[in-house]
Amino acid sequence: MPGSPRRNACCAAPAEFQETVITAVSNVYTSPRVAPLLVLGFASGLPLALTSGTLQAWATVEGVPLQEIGFLTLVGTAYTIKFLWAPLVDRFVPPLLGRRRGWMLVTQLLLAVTIMAMGMLSPSAALMPLAMLAVLVAFLSATQDIAFDAYCTDVLRKEERGAGAAIKVMGYRLAMIASGGLALILADQWIGWGYTYVLMGGLMLLCSVATLLAPEPEHVARAPRSLRAAVGEPLQEFFTRRGALAVLLLIVLYKLGDAFAGALSTTFLIRGAGFTPTEVGTVNKVLGLAATIVGALAGGSLMSRWGLYRSLMVFGLLQAVSNLAYWLIAISPKNLWLMATGVGIENLCGGLGTASFVGLLMALCRQRFSATQFALLSALSAVGRTYLAGPLTPPLVGYMGWPSFFLLTVLIALPGLVLLKILRGTIDTMERQGD
Repeated sequence: MPGSPRRNACCAAPAEFQETVITAVSNVYTSPRVAPLLVLGFASGLPLALTSGTLQAWATVEGVPLQEIGFLTLVGTAYTIKFLWAPLVDRFVPPLLGRRRGWMLVTQLLLAVTIMAMGMLSPSAALMPLAMLAVLVAFLSATQDIAFDAYCTDVLRKEERGAGAAIKVMGYRLAMIASGGLALILADQWIGWGYTYVLMGGLMLLCSVATLLAPEPEHVARAPRSLRAAVGEPLQEFFTRRGALAVLLLIVLYKLGDAFAGALSTTFLIRGAGFTPTEVGTVNKVLGLAATIVGALAGGSLMSRWGLYRSLMVFGLLQAVSNLAYWLIAISPKNLWLMATGVGIENLCGGLGTASFVGLLMALCRQRFSATQFALLSALSAVGRTYLAGPLTPPLVGYMGWPSFFLLTVLIALPGLVLLKILRGTIDTMERQGD
């Protein structure tokens, strides 16, 4: 009957649910603790391309010999070893803006000046001074990352960690576009290389305003009493937890299948599937980026309602299954729409997994030592990608072929999910202890 209460209730329920979901998502992303992370994430990601791909392109255009351009790849070493000075960020507190924002402001101001200074030089005329400035930019950028990661860990509430991770990823990716593709276009077509770097330094200066306006954590932990304590106590605190070693193994394994699938994905699409570099570049840069951002944002909102463990398990399963998209591309005739769909699905699920994984790293850190612990855990998370997926993927592809290899990547993802299931109680306990 049209006017029956039962029918009206049935019709109203979906609307009420939808309204509840929209309200929850809106609240978590507009939180004063979450929203500033978009600009701060942008500041974190801006210097990377300026010391790597964009700098290499500048040197190439100005005719620098290939051997010397190869030398520039060493500039980014600071990002790999940043955990070595992370205890200094925990131990010492700048005089302004507190433990985390103080370091962020100092590094952002120095980055703005140093990036602008790079624009005053030329690779063809002053390669060594330019390279030294790039090393300084990488060092300052890595230090900003240490402080920023610690700030996110300290300022976000438990239910906001997923959303915070998503906003960080979004800001970082947008910065990579600005300092990568956009910088190349500006330098080549509009204002030249020097002014492009000055402009990027100006953007970094604007980002420092967000640091000034960002809130302090609700609970501020005191700094370690000494540098020795800043180095030793984070490790002691972590390894005294029940299941600490198993959790470290989980960090290595959780995204291992994704790392193997992505290690030679561009090579596969060009050589294995027969697509042109333009087709691959367009899909990866546009659709892939958009899918990753959507995945991260969706993962953040779902994580705020589901909790850490459920999000890790569901997103991990989707992350593993999405590798089958590459398998389907490998066994199918060349089809641009199939490739775009497959890359989009894989990046979407990868974004979901990234949101939950960063949330896990945050949950494992204690506020007093968050700079050191997050730097160490994030460095550990790169082990699988750097030392396993990178070296092992070429021989596996050579032995198995592309289709069988991508099926294998699904199996590689399963041990991490099994370990996650075993560690459910441990993860729940660690999450509660971090509140």
